[in-house]
Formats: sequence, structure tokens, C-alpha cells
Amino acid sequence: MTRNQLKTLLDRFSDASILVVGDFFLDKYLVLDPVLTETSVETGLDAYQIVARRCSPGAVGTVVSNLHALGVGTLYALTVLGEDGEGYELGQGLEAIGVRPDYVIRTTDRFTPTYTKAMMRERGGEREIQRLDVKNRSPLPTYLEDRVIAYLREAVERVQAIVVGDQVKERNCGVITDRVRETLAAIGRERPELFILVDSRAHIDAFRDVVLKCNRREATLALTPDHEGPVDRAEIERIGRALFTQTRRPVCITLSEEGLLLFDAAGCRHIPALAVSDPIDPVGAGDSTTAGLTAAICAGATLDEAALIGNLTASITITQLGTTGTASPEQLLRQFDKHPR
Repeated sequence: MTRNQLKTLLDRFSDASILVVGDFFLDKYLVLDPVLTETSVETGLDAYQIVARRCSPGAVGTVVSNLHALGVGTLYALTVLGEDGEGYELGQGLEAIGVRPDYVIRTTDRFTPTYTKAMMRERGGEREIQRLDVKNRSPLPTYLEDRVIAYLREAVERVQAIVVGDQVKERNCGVITDRVRETLAAIGRERPELFILVDSRAHIDAFRDVVLKCNRREATLALTPDHEGPVDRAEIERIGRALFTQTRRPVCITLSEEGLLLFDAAGCRHIPALAVSDPIDPVGAGDSTTAGLTAAICAGATLDEAALIGNLTASITITQLGTTGTASPEQLLRQFDKHPR
């Protein structure tokens, strides 16, 4: 890819229309100052004092933040949030990055999923000391499944691509239930020209007729749940081919600093990562890869070109320490100039 080819693709991002469906979490950071810690009179326990707080869209919301930073023109979110304070804050965060709220479902029957992260202030930065998770641990009610499926059917007429974030490990307790998976597969068969990319933490092997994207650990555990220890390249390639046979669509397996592997009817290709200097923070790298790859497909890139842009995006976000980073088109061009292909 030349710089001019990359620039042409990036310039088209503003014309893209993408639906992001799945499990949006609120990332809530509570910053603690140890100097101010008090002792509770009632219990004798430490009473940590919060001196700052930060909230942002998390889980598949991280993909949306990256798509926004890349300049994608129209973004829709399809999810289920609670009628609670966390749902309000998450809604505010999505609104701040221009996400259309047309398909955000709110209900008193569910919590807004939340990762609350206590960050102890230290010299030179902050250190996470614990996390408190709020998740829904009962199946998504049928009437909410029906609304998700109806909105999904409606939204496909308005977008060029769908990104699916299946974050919740407990089966059918998140937005992406078995019925929603079946609907996505049906849409994939009915609309083969529509790019549907699925990133699933624990159920990647349950999807059919959609593009799969996962890391090597998720791919390995999907097909060999009892696996322990490292996985060599030959095994990853075997797993990738097996997943491709199942879904009948391309498969992307990320390999951290090694880049990623693509599997499709043409075989297996390795798309190397771009070398970056330490220190790095890999949190959210997979989400930035997803965003770059999907936006590039919408702009007319081939799958291999899109994978390169996904790697390029991740090479920028991992250098942003202590935060889930994003990358702009201008940053992608500057990074490409350092590593021309």
C-alpha cells in the first residue's frame, strides 16, 4: 500500500455508516488519594477518598470511540441499558462522540453493565487496585430480545457494516443471545455484501455466516476449552482454518506484537504488526484493530489492506499509556510515514 492509497481510504471514512451492536459497559474510574485515607469510626476499615472520577463507554463502546476518532461519519449503537445512573452516564458518553441513539433500549429490568475501577494515585501516575463489576446474571428477557432483533433488522437497511461485541461470558445474559446470533447468521446469508464482524470473548465458535475476529487465546479456547499454556503458529493456523470452515466467512486472529492472521477461501496470510518502542499498554488494542479494519472495508479496502490499517491503528493506541487509546487519520498517516509498506 502506498501513502496515497492510504490517504484515499482514510478520506472515505467520513462517508461510512456503521452499526455497533452488543454489550456496552460503562468504564468508571475512581481516583483515590492515599494521603487522604481515613479510618472508619464504625468498622475500623480504611475509607478511601475519591478525588477524581472519569467515565467513558467501555467493552464494545471502546470500538465506537475508535471509530469516532477515525472520522467515521455515521455511528449507531444497538444495546440494552438500565434506567439507572450508569445508563445515563453511558448515554452521555455515547452522545459526546456523536453516536445515534435510535437503537439504544432502556429498561428497568436490567442493570447498565459497569466496570468500576479504583485507581490509587501514585508518584508518576495511577495504579488500579481493584475492580467492581456490575453485570446482568439472568437471561435477557424475551421481550427485549424481540426488540433487539427488530432493531437489527431495521438498522441493516441504513448501514454499510455491523460490528458485534459479545462481551458477556454467561450465555444469553448479554445483548448477544442465541436468538440474536441466529438473526445475525440469517442476515449474513441474506446480505452477503454486508460486512458483519463479530468479536466474542467466549462464544466465537457459536457464530455462522459472519466475519470472525478474535485473539489467539479466544480462538484456542473456543475449539479446545481445556487447553493450557502457549499455542504455536501451526496450531493457530489449524484453529483458524477450522473456524473459517464453520462460519464460511473470513476469520481474523490477532497475535499481539506478531500482527494477525487472515483466513479465507484464498488460504492463510500473515499481516505483520508495526514495530513500536516500549513502554506500551495493550489494553484495547483488539478494539482499535476492529475499528480500523471495519472502517477501511467501508472505504473500499481489500481485506488485506483493511487488516494492515487495523494493525496501523493498534500500533498508535498501544503507545497511549494508562488509557484506552484512539487514533486519528492524521496519526495513521504519520505512523505510516515511519513504517512505509
